[in-house]
Amino acid sequence: MKIDVTSISGAAAGSLELNDSIFGLDPREDLIARMLRWQLAKRQAGTHKTLGRADIHRTGKKMYKQKGTGGARHGSARVPQFRGGGRAMGPVLRSHAHDLPKKVRALALKHALSAKLRDGGIIVWDKADLTEAKTATLRAEFDKASLKSVLIIDGAVLQTNFANAARNIPHVDVLPVQGINVYDIIRREKLVLTKAAIDALEARFK
Repeated sequence: MKIDVTSISGAAAGSLELNDSIFGLDPREDLIARMLRWQLAKRQAGTHKTLGRADIHRTGKKMYKQKGTGGARHGSARVPQFRGGGRAMGPVLRSHAHDLPKKVRALALKHALSAKLRDGGIIVWDKADLTEAKTATLRAEFDKASLKSVLIIDGAVLQTNFANAARNIPHVDVLPVQGINVYDIIRREKLVLTKAAIDALEARFK
């Protein structure tokens, strides 16, 4: 599958043959959804916690006699029924992460790339670099290309000027190829890949 290659300014820079085993799959939404759930669950802190009955510091003395009061029978003031008592079945410290096989994760990334290409959301640049780290210059190029929500994937090492210029622009993410992930691909409207990124992806899934 061929795709046109352009420069940052939009000038034609040839074409490139994409690997059908990475970019030409019939996208499966279930695999992409599994990967999204795995990513979002993995990054949850799990630090939410409330005080349970055992965490409340109150006297253990029985509140009043068992019978003859005409009311419900209680033995502790720490129970959830009373103001200041422990919360019943509240959240506790835990990890939300769950297992997902490595092969499924790799396959989900391929399907996310294929889905993006099918929707016309992939742009290929020859390289992502700037002579000066000027945010205004890069923003003007994005406006010219109508790039408002974009994920840019470069090779193993980002060019410092480009990364510094892009980090101040909202809804623009720049990652090295080893940081490519399904969540960032799906949440951005466009995906920009450099030639170096495509070569690295093809080597990774070889």
